[in-house]
Amino acid sequence: MTIYGYARISSPQQSIDRQIRNIKAYDSKAVIVQEAYTGTKMDRPKWNRLYSRIKKGDTIIFDSVSRMSRNAEEGFHMYNELFNKGINLVFLKEPHINTDTYKSALQGGIPATGTNIDCILEGINKYLLSLAKEQIRLAFEQSEKEVADLHQRTKEGIETARINGKQIGQKPGARLTTQKSKKDYLKV
Repeated sequence: MTIYGYARISSPQQSIDRQIRNIKAYDSKAVIVQEAYTGTKMDRPKWNRLYSRIKKGDTIIFDSVSRMSRNAEEGFHMYNELFNKGINLVFLKEPHINTDTYKSALQGGIPATGTNIDCILEGINKYLLSLAKEQIRLAFEQSEKEVADLHQRTKEGIETARINGKQIGQKPGARLTTQKSKKDYLKV
């Protein structure tokens, strides 16, 4: 049973250190998998490698649900897939959706009494399981919403800068000189 820590940033300019520190504080022996890739897609090189290597009983620790996925549908699907494979998932910022909590909802519930009340208890247990699934789905939806909010704030910030007379992007007619274009010019 191997314990992995999955730390993901969207671009190499960001720092991954905080995530690694949090994962190591939770389990100092965790094998850290680091990736700089968008979270809006589950098809990521290092995630795919980790996914192909994990076995039943292994654990994957994430700093938060957003490190696993920023796409609600794909994240929820992957959560269920990993859960059904017997992989333990730990979300440090959202412990209420750890697979141990979900397992408790599946196995636990209110025990049957052997009386007529059992049909009511069965309904309550089904509701508790449904509630657990909904909390997992909502966590991934919140992660996806954060991306949409970031895009909206960026768009509004650019519009505000434009209204205030700031030059956005390259000036019309200006030529951008890159290292590659300099090399190409020298070859001629």
